[in-house]
Amino acid sequence: SPPLLRLFPGRLSAFPLFLLALLLGFASLLWLQLSCSGEGPAPGGQERRVPRQPCPPPAPLQPPEEELSWGPHRLALLVPFRERFEELLAFVPYMHRFLSKKRIRHHIFILNQVDHFRFNRASLINVGFLESGNDTDYIAMHDVDLLPLNEHLDYSFPEAGPFHVASPELHPLYHYKTYVGGILLLTKQHYELCNGMSNRFWGWGREDDEFYRRIKGAGLQLRRPSGITTGYETFQHLHDPAWRKRDQKRIAAQKQEQFKVDREGGLNNVRYRIESRTDLSVAGAPCTVLNILLDCDANETPWCTFG
Repeated sequence: SPPLLRLFPGRLSAFPLFLLALLLGFASLLWLQLSCSGEGPAPGGQERRVPRQPCPPPAPLQPPEEELSWGPHRLALLVPFRERFEELLAFVPYMHRFLSKKRIRHHIFILNQVDHFRFNRASLINVGFLESGNDTDYIAMHDVDLLPLNEHLDYSFPEAGPFHVASPELHPLYHYKTYVGGILLLTKQHYELCNGMSNRFWGWGREDDEFYRRIKGAGLQLRRPSGITTGYETFQHLHDPAWRKRDQKRIAAQKQEQFKVDREGGLNNVRYRIESRTDLSVAGAPCTVLNILLDCDANETPWCTFG
């Protein structure tokens, strides 16, 4: 008899075998959940220090037939992107399902930077805003590596002012009070009032800190979630810094310049070209991929390249 059956005395009837199969199936599902969520002890009893990995996405959620009944507003989910395909495959179906369950009308835009310059998250969001069309009336600046786990998080129309979903007391990494990155909702009217985001931020970081000053300068009241009790477990962060290094290099006068408020640039002077626009489906979830070629004035921001 198989080795596993030798652990049990006597003969096993059909019913105990059925129970054994159920237990084994449950154990395998539990192992899969723990292995992809990052919970449980690390090998050798050491503390687990790696971020949780994206689990297989759930079954595709078919778009509802009566979507218009969900309300008059429609969200443009703007996702700055470059070569992060593992996160994207988890992000698109997850967010489509999350927003559909909350009855949020939405369109996901993947803003894929395909030029040879350093990554520019702020400019990509400006481009996404301009290319998102008239059928959406508010936006979410949304990191591709941040998934909301708490269904009570609000993604509805932020009529009263910018709404920072990934607030400092909830975000797993960034906890300073002026932080507005990760996930931020604005009406299109309010984003235009801020003249969008500064285009001077090439490489990683600082663009959201400058945008906080734009929000205040425009006289807008920043709001954040209340009544969320899940703390730093409110989001799943998919970024693994061990193998996906961020471009944090500061070149020439970049560090000094990026602590300043850009009072001239934004939506009014973003320079780009759309190489292609493709509507596709990821595990049954619809999205639009914009392949974007940004342009850089090397006299204004010589740090847009490493040269």
